[in-house]
Amino acid sequence: MFPRVSANALHVSRTSSGFVRQVTKIASARQGKLDRRERVPAKYPMGRLRLPHEPKEKMMSAIVDTDLADRRPLGRGDAKTLILSALGGALEFYDFVIFAYFAKTLGHLFFPPGTSDWIAQLQAFSIFAVGYLARPLGGIVMAHFGDRVGRKRMFTLSVFLMAVPTLIIGVLPTYATIGVLAPVLLTLLRVVQGIAIGGEVPGAWVFVAEHVPRRRVGLACASLSSGLTVGILIGSLVAAGMNARLSPEAMLDHGWRIAFLLGGVFGFLAVYLRRWLSETPVFTAMRERKQLTTELPALVVVRDHLPGVLLSMVVTWVLTAAIVVVILMTPTLMQTAFHVDASHAFTAGSLAALALCIGCVLGGLLVDWQGRARALLVVSTGLAVSTYALYLDLRSGGANLYVLYPVAGLFAGVAGIVPSVLIAAFPPAVRFSGISLSYNVAYAICGAATPVLVGILAKSGGGLGPAHYVGAVALVGIATSLYLMRTRRPFHG
Repeated sequence: MFPRVSANALHVSRTSSGFVRQVTKIASARQGKLDRRERVPAKYPMGRLRLPHEPKEKMMSAIVDTDLADRRPLGRGDAKTLILSALGGALEFYDFVIFAYFAKTLGHLFFPPGTSDWIAQLQAFSIFAVGYLARPLGGIVMAHFGDRVGRKRMFTLSVFLMAVPTLIIGVLPTYATIGVLAPVLLTLLRVVQGIAIGGEVPGAWVFVAEHVPRRRVGLACASLSSGLTVGILIGSLVAAGMNARLSPEAMLDHGWRIAFLLGGVFGFLAVYLRRWLSETPVFTAMRERKQLTTELPALVVVRDHLPGVLLSMVVTWVLTAAIVVVILMTPTLMQTAFHVDASHAFTAGSLAALALCIGCVLGGLLVDWQGRARALLVVSTGLAVSTYALYLDLRSGGANLYVLYPVAGLFAGVAGIVPSVLIAAFPPAVRFSGISLSYNVAYAICGAATPVLVGILAKSGGGLGPAHYVGAVALVGIATSLYLMRTRRPFHG
């Protein structure tokens, strides 16, 4: 009466049902228990919606694959990607920041003679700030193609665009040779540098974050940030070494050119290193599943992810205060506001930059251990306290400069925490554009205004103006961390 069922068929049936139960169990855990602190909404499994034409079975398979990928340890391929990305970023960021270390020299060479030290410095910092104003243009354009054609191509293009103008600055005639054309050309080259760095930094964070398991995103982004700060360290060491070995006359004559020509060589070396990197697995998977956005990515970001944009802009402001004021401007401000010898200022700056590299990695580890909100709270508080301690000591004579400046540099490691907040704020399909838009617009506003504003503040408040600025911005970081802990914003994987 009943058809006979073979033992093999029964075995297949049981195996299949067991597999289905296992898939269901993983999917349930994936949607409901990703992280105790950062809960993903049910409509965003794996950071995306199921497409109308996509079978549920395919979606379930994708969830399982991503779950397994999230649990895997860091491998040799991950280490290679992180090291090469960080090294290339270090060489490129040197090109961008070396301008700040030679701001005083450039101010005298590229503006009319007879200008006072303070005015010359302010003019040079203004040109330095122009690079920040150009960042949104480069960031939005490169991010558009990064979300449409691939992360790696833009990752390589950005470093090439940085190397060329740096090399040209190294051979650029000064005001004494070509007059007013000198600061004009210097400004235009600085704009190209700004365009390049606008695509580099967000693209680099996205690149490394999409190569590693989610539970190691904090360390991945922090290692890249640490690599970028190694570029600051190299710049500081070059400036310190040249100021120690060359006379002021030699620095004005040819010393500053060596620093920029070296930067051009570094840039082309970074282009070569990035030939060995591969496209991110996340972008490759989206391309294979036809999940790449067909709309203008920047429009999707503004229309659908405005809260993420605002959050990202606020934390970028904190990063700006830490890097621009504490690390880049303080060595020069020591000389003009507190009359510290140039060699001592740049040596202390090198120690602070080294501490910053370590602080970034520690900040990333703290993110993976305690979550981005708690990490941001701890380090923002430390940034405010340590910066005040540094500037109070400078006002008293700088007896503890070599101790307090590295401590402030360590807490400037908030630069290793902020990228994790940015990565979590946007889904993969528009992640590059979302981070690039919010980060670069915030950096353009804050980064361009900060050098000029802090330069003016340094003349008032007994020299504590820069510390007041950093303290106020650090309070914004503390408030943001409390907001993240209270709202438990989701992590878009």
